[in-house]
Amino acid sequence: MTAEPMEDRPARVEVEGPELLAKAFRPYERYRLVLHHDDGSRDSQVRDIVRGGRVVGLLGYDPARDLVVLIRQFRLSAHLSADRGNLVEIVAGLVEAGESEEAAARRECLEETGVAPRAILPMLRFTPTPGLTDEMATLFLGIVDADALPERAGARHETEMTQPFAVPVDAALAAIAEGRCINGFLILALQWLALNRARLPQLIAAVG
Repeated sequence: MTAEPMEDRPARVEVEGPELLAKAFRPYERYRLVLHHDDGSRDSQVRDIVRGGRVVGLLGYDPARDLVVLIRQFRLSAHLSADRGNLVEIVAGLVEAGESEEAAARRECLEETGVAPRAILPMLRFTPTPGLTDEMATLFLGIVDADALPERAGARHETEMTQPFAVPVDAALAAIAEGRCINGFLILALQWLALNRARLPQLIAAVG
Protein backbone atom coordinates (compact mmCIF):
# COMPACT_ATOMS: atom_id res chain seq x y z
CA MET A 1 0.00 0.00 0.00
CA THR A 2 1.33 3.43 -0.96
CA ALA A 3 1.58 5.83 1.96
CA GLU A 4 -0.66 8.87 1.56
CA PRO A 5 1.26 12.09 2.36
CA MET A 6 -0.32 13.97 5.26
CA GLU A 7 -0.84 17.38 3.73
CA ASP A 8 -3.65 19.59 2.47
CA ARG A 9 -3.70 20.02 -1.31
CA PRO A 10 -5.70 21.85 -4.00
CA ALA A 11 -8.99 20.33 -5.18
CA ARG A 12 -10.10 19.81 -8.77
CA VAL A 13 -13.37 21.68 -8.59
CA GLU A 14 -15.54 23.98 -10.71
CA VAL A 15 -17.21 26.64 -8.59
CA GLU A 16 -20.23 28.75 -9.57
CA GLY A 17 -21.30 31.66 -7.37
CA PRO A 18 -21.66 33.26 -5.00
CA GLU A 19 -25.37 33.79 -4.49
CA LEU A 20 -25.85 36.16 -1.56
CA LEU A 21 -28.33 34.62 0.89
CA ALA A 22 -28.01 37.21 3.65
CA LYS A 23 -25.75 40.12 4.55
CA ALA A 24 -25.21 41.07 8.16
CA PHE A 25 -21.99 41.29 10.19
CA ARG A 26 -20.61 38.67 7.78
CA PRO A 27 -22.03 37.67 4.37
CA TYR A 28 -23.83 34.33 4.04
CA GLU A 29 -23.38 32.88 0.54
CA ARG A 30 -24.39 29.86 -1.59
CA TYR A 31 -22.13 28.14 -4.12
CA ARG A 32 -22.79 25.42 -6.68
CA LEU A 33 -19.85 23.22 -7.60
CA VAL A 34 -18.69 20.14 -9.46
CA LEU A 35 -16.03 18.18 -7.59
CA HIS A 36 -13.73 15.85 -9.57
CA HIS A 37 -12.34 12.79 -7.74
CA ASP A 38 -9.08 10.90 -8.26
CA ASP A 39 -10.91 7.86 -9.66
CA GLY A 40 -12.37 9.93 -12.50
CA SER A 41 -15.84 10.31 -11.00
CA ARG A 42 -17.42 13.62 -10.10
CA ASP A 43 -20.37 14.90 -8.16
CA SER A 44 -22.38 18.10 -7.95
CA GLN A 45 -22.87 19.88 -4.65
CA VAL A 46 -24.52 22.96 -3.21
CA ARG A 47 -22.71 24.52 -0.26
CA ASP A 48 -23.57 27.52 1.93
CA ILE A 49 -20.83 29.31 3.82
CA VAL A 50 -20.33 32.34 6.04
CA ARG A 51 -17.54 34.54 4.68
CA GLY A 52 -15.24 35.13 7.62
CA GLY A 53 -12.01 36.09 5.87
CA ARG A 54 -8.73 36.68 7.69
CA VAL A 55 -8.67 36.66 11.49
CA VAL A 56 -5.91 36.66 14.08
CA GLY A 57 -5.43 35.42 17.61
CA LEU A 58 -2.71 36.34 20.09
CA LEU A 59 -1.70 34.52 23.26
CA GLY A 60 -0.16 37.00 25.66
CA TYR A 61 2.90 35.73 27.52
CA ASP A 62 4.96 37.36 30.30
CA PRO A 63 8.32 35.52 30.27
CA ALA A 64 9.60 37.23 33.42
CA ARG A 65 6.74 35.75 35.48
CA ASP A 66 5.87 32.70 33.30
CA LEU A 67 2.27 33.90 32.99
CA VAL A 68 -0.16 33.80 30.10
CA VAL A 69 -2.42 36.81 29.59
CA LEU A 70 -6.01 35.91 28.71
CA ILE A 71 -9.37 37.64 28.52
CA ARG A 72 -12.90 36.80 29.56
CA GLN A 73 -15.88 37.96 27.52
CA PHE A 74 -19.46 36.96 26.71
CA ARG A 75 -20.16 34.80 23.63
CA LEU A 76 -23.78 34.13 22.71
CA SER A 77 -22.98 30.98 20.70
CA ALA A 78 -21.19 29.38 23.65
CA HIS A 79 -24.12 30.32 25.88
CA LEU A 80 -26.59 28.68 23.50
CA SER A 81 -24.55 25.53 22.79
CA ALA A 82 -22.96 24.80 26.18
CA ASP A 83 -24.36 27.26 28.74
CA ARG A 84 -20.81 28.60 29.12
CA GLY A 85 -21.18 32.03 27.60
CA ASN A 86 -18.67 33.76 29.87
CA LEU A 87 -15.67 32.38 27.95
CA VAL A 88 -11.97 32.45 28.68
CA GLU A 89 -10.21 33.36 25.44
CA ILE A 90 -7.04 34.66 23.87
CA VAL A 91 -7.04 38.01 22.09
CA ALA A 92 -8.66 37.64 18.66
CA GLY A 93 -10.29 39.66 15.92
CA LEU A 94 -10.74 40.44 12.23
CA VAL A 95 -7.94 41.66 10.01
CA GLU A 96 -9.03 44.98 8.55
CA ALA A 97 -8.69 45.95 4.88
CA GLY A 98 -5.09 46.85 4.05
CA GLU A 99 -3.84 45.54 7.40
CA SER A 100 -1.28 42.76 7.89
CA GLU A 101 -1.96 39.87 10.25
CA GLU A 102 0.84 41.04 12.56
CA ALA A 103 -0.49 44.60 12.70
CA ALA A 104 -3.99 43.28 13.44
CA ALA A 105 -2.66 41.09 16.27
CA ARG A 106 -0.86 44.06 17.84
CA ARG A 107 -3.97 46.24 17.56
CA GLU A 108 -6.28 43.58 19.02
CA CYS A 109 -3.90 42.95 21.91
CA LEU A 110 -3.96 46.62 22.88
CA GLU A 111 -7.74 46.86 22.46
CA GLU A 112 -8.67 43.69 24.35
CA THR A 113 -6.02 43.60 27.12
CA GLY A 114 -5.13 47.29 27.39
CA VAL A 115 -1.45 46.40 26.94
CA ALA A 116 0.62 46.57 23.74
CA PRO A 117 2.98 43.65 23.09
CA ARG A 118 6.68 44.54 23.03
CA ALA A 119 7.27 41.74 20.52
CA ILE A 120 5.24 39.07 18.75
CA LEU A 121 6.14 35.85 16.99
CA PRO A 122 4.07 33.61 14.68
CA MET A 123 2.67 30.35 16.03
CA LEU A 124 0.44 28.64 13.44
CA ARG A 125 -2.36 29.03 10.88
CA PHE A 126 -5.60 27.02 10.73
CA THR A 127 -9.21 26.98 9.51
CA PRO A 128 -11.48 26.98 12.59
CA THR A 129 -14.64 25.53 10.95
CA PRO A 130 -14.03 24.75 7.25
CA GLY A 131 -17.46 23.15 6.86
CA LEU A 132 -19.16 26.42 7.81
CA THR A 133 -16.90 29.38 7.02
CA ASP A 134 -13.88 30.40 4.93
CA GLU A 135 -12.30 31.99 8.00
CA MET A 136 -8.50 31.63 8.06
CA ALA A 137 -6.85 32.23 11.43
CA THR A 138 -3.24 33.15 12.16
CA LEU A 139 -2.06 32.82 15.77
CA PHE A 140 0.76 34.75 17.41
CA LEU A 141 2.55 34.74 20.75
CA GLY A 142 2.72 38.26 22.17
CA ILE A 143 5.30 39.25 24.79
CA VAL A 144 3.59 41.48 27.35
CA ASP A 145 3.94 42.90 30.86
CA ALA A 146 1.21 41.27 32.96
CA ASP A 147 1.61 43.87 35.72
CA ALA A 148 0.23 46.55 33.38
CA LEU A 149 -3.15 44.88 32.82
CA PRO A 150 -6.24 47.01 33.58
CA GLU A 151 -9.41 45.58 35.12
CA ARG A 152 -11.44 46.24 31.98
CA ALA A 153 -10.62 46.67 28.30
CA GLY A 154 -12.25 46.32 24.88
CA ALA A 155 -13.02 48.46 21.84
CA ARG A 156 -15.87 50.73 22.93
CA HIS A 157 -16.87 51.52 19.33
CA GLU A 158 -17.58 47.78 18.94
CA THR A 159 -19.52 47.61 22.24
CA GLU A 160 -16.84 45.15 23.33
CA MET A 161 -16.04 44.59 27.00
CA THR A 162 -13.24 42.27 28.06
CA GLN A 163 -11.72 41.33 31.40
CA PRO A 164 -7.95 40.79 31.04
CA PHE A 165 -6.21 38.56 33.56
CA ALA A 166 -2.99 36.58 33.99
CA VAL A 167 -2.59 32.90 34.89
CA PRO A 168 0.55 30.79 35.54
CA VAL A 169 1.34 28.67 32.48
CA ASP A 170 1.02 25.41 34.44
CA ALA A 171 -2.43 26.42 35.68
CA ALA A 172 -3.58 27.33 32.16
CA LEU A 173 -2.37 24.00 30.76
CA ALA A 174 -4.13 22.14 33.58
CA ALA A 175 -7.37 23.99 32.83
CA ILE A 176 -7.49 22.82 29.21
CA ALA A 177 -6.36 19.30 30.13
CA GLU A 178 -9.31 19.08 32.55
CA GLY A 179 -11.82 20.46 30.00
CA ARG A 180 -12.53 23.64 31.95
CA CYS A 181 -12.20 25.86 28.87
CA ILE A 182 -13.83 25.20 25.49
CA ASN A 183 -12.60 28.01 23.21
CA GLY A 184 -10.72 26.46 20.27
CA PHE A 185 -8.30 29.36 19.75
CA LEU A 186 -7.33 29.20 23.41
CA ILE A 187 -6.83 25.43 23.38
CA LEU A 188 -4.69 25.46 20.21
CA ALA A 189 -2.57 28.36 21.43
CA LEU A 190 -1.89 26.73 24.81
CA GLN A 191 -1.07 23.40 23.18
CA TRP A 192 1.44 25.19 20.94
CA LEU A 193 2.92 26.80 24.04
CA ALA A 194 3.24 23.42 25.76
CA LEU A 195 4.93 21.87 22.71
CA ASN A 196 7.38 24.77 22.35
CA ARG A 197 7.91 25.70 26.00
CA ALA A 198 11.50 24.49 26.21
CA ARG A 199 12.63 26.67 23.33
CA LEU A 200 10.65 29.82 24.21
CA PRO A 201 13.75 31.73 25.41
CA GLN A 202 15.41 31.26 22.02
CA LEU A 203 12.24 32.14 20.09
CA ILE A 204 11.68 35.30 22.14
CA ALA A 205 15.32 36.34 21.84
CA ALA A 206 15.07 36.07 18.05
CA VAL A 207 12.30 38.69 17.88
CA GLY A 208 13.82 41.00 20.46
